[in-house]
Amino acid sequence: MPNRTNHKIVLASRPEGAPQPSKFRLEQSPAPEPRDGQVLLRTLWLSLDPYMRGRMSAARSYAKPVEVGEPMVGGTVNEVVASKHPDFKPGDVVLGYAGWQDYAVSDGAGLRKLDARRAPVSTALGVLGMPGMTAYTGLLTIGQPKGGETVAVAAATGPVGSLVGQIAKIKGCRAVGIAGGQDKCRYLAEEFGFDAAVDHRSKNFPDELRQACPKGIDVYFENVGGAVWDAVFPLLNDFARIPVCGLIAQYNMTELPAGPDRTPQLFRQVLTKRLTIRGFIVRDFADQAEAFGRDVSAWLKQGKIKYKEDVVEGLENAPQAFLGLLQGKNFGKLLIRVVRQVEG
Repeated sequence: MPNRTNHKIVLASRPEGAPQPSKFRLEQSPAPEPRDGQVLLRTLWLSLDPYMRGRMSAARSYAKPVEVGEPMVGGTVNEVVASKHPDFKPGDVVLGYAGWQDYAVSDGAGLRKLDARRAPVSTALGVLGMPGMTAYTGLLTIGQPKGGETVAVAAATGPVGSLVGQIAKIKGCRAVGIAGGQDKCRYLAEEFGFDAAVDHRSKNFPDELRQACPKGIDVYFENVGGAVWDAVFPLLNDFARIPVCGLIAQYNMTELPAGPDRTPQLFRQVLTKRLTIRGFIVRDFADQAEAFGRDVSAWLKQGKIKYKEDVVEGLENAPQAFLGLLQGKNFGKLLIRVVRQVEG
């Protein structure tokens, strides 16, 4: 077997508040060798996603935290470069979960072969992957949009938010996107086809959101929390549905914000407006994977939905790109292109 060096980015220490570059460390070691029943994977694409901030913390959550000194976790597109597994051969390209490193071994569990002739393999980490399925299942299962309703979504140029708005349009709804900056807002209207786009950085954001939602909000897909939620909350209609899949504005908080306890106000509105607020993790709806793949693939081929990727070159740049993601600096699905081509 050729001598291969595995570069990996590990969690150097747990952050308090906003992570800093010093919380990551680039290490190298010989690449592992596969044993019987295993494959050696080389990472082509690495997905960066907000949930990774939670994995840096030791606080109890829905998934095990990354241990200090271990590679950061993450979805990947990989090339099989060596195989002792009957179902995989060198050259196969697969969807995996190899994390922030060049090489990893796998026993094949959870790997899915990809066909670049059907769609660019990077889409398996975005519109046709976990973010896309998050949008599809959360909106349709919890949001249950109906023709003529208003659907609002935060982080609307991201891989989840952009698909939420486009599916809402397919279902006959008015789609209102909330994003940071005028360039992103223009893209929402001109490329993704949203009916309205509102800049949450505007000093008049609450008023502008109200103007964009003259009939109130029937479905609000929550990705952000914080000041965006404060502006959305008064606009919720009776029987509004709020799928909650992320709270990126709050991930770096170390204590509760100052101010009065607004829990009584929240629950009063939940009662009087009969609101449905439901948090979810995409794996809750694993049984919808086939329907998701069928529908979104068809909508892509028909030109009913579009996607945007924000590609950063080189594994060594993953920490800085991830910190930018937490600050809303990405424009589209954030991906690290680890290598440009497969080994051969």
